[in-house]
Amino acid sequence: MPANPLTNKRLYEIRWHGRGGQGAITAAKIAAQAAFLEGYRGVTAAPSFGAERRGAPVSASTRISPEPVIVMSQVENPDVVVVLDQTLLKCDGVVNGLGKGGWLIVNSRQAPDEVEVAGEFKIATADATNVCQELGLIVAGHTIVNTAILGAFARATGLLNIASLEEVIRERFPKQDVDVNLAAIRKTYEITKVAKAKD
Repeated sequence: MPANPLTNKRLYEIRWHGRGGQGAITAAKIAAQAAFLEGYRGVTAAPSFGAERRGAPVSASTRISPEPVIVMSQVENPDVVVVLDQTLLKCDGVVNGLGKGGWLIVNSRQAPDEVEVAGEFKIATADATNVCQELGLIVAGHTIVNTAILGAFARATGLLNIASLEEVIRERFPKQDVDVNLAAIRKTYEITKVAKAKD
């Protein structure tokens, strides 16, 4: 893969957007824990709720740094925006602050150049929903894509290794749920498509 511009920075800020019940907040926490395992000593994960109901938009922030992080506010100028539900791209503020050289990672069946959003950032897409449906990651009729989208995050940014994500999954999840979630990460990693910055 080409050199990753994010590796030139010392602090990485990630904002996650999903709908209630999709697991965006859990994804933010898993990413932070995996980063800690990889040697980042400053890691934080914080949720932000709107209307607290299943299906309502929610967001979360993750910060990872080699040095301690004392900022707990929501991320305003992210290096990475992860969108667990493509319909949220129509909502105000989802890509706010995402600048040149950053990543927009979207759960979508579309190719990156088909995603209708303007910005000087790079785009990665993966059909995490389809992966999870095939694997049976469905709770109360809702497809849970949070672990799968971590595979796309790892593939696009290079900030986390699959091995560290797997270690966190084994620690956090009940034994009977580990294998299917690991499969979701691996499969989504493999199918992730990336594109250069849009004009």
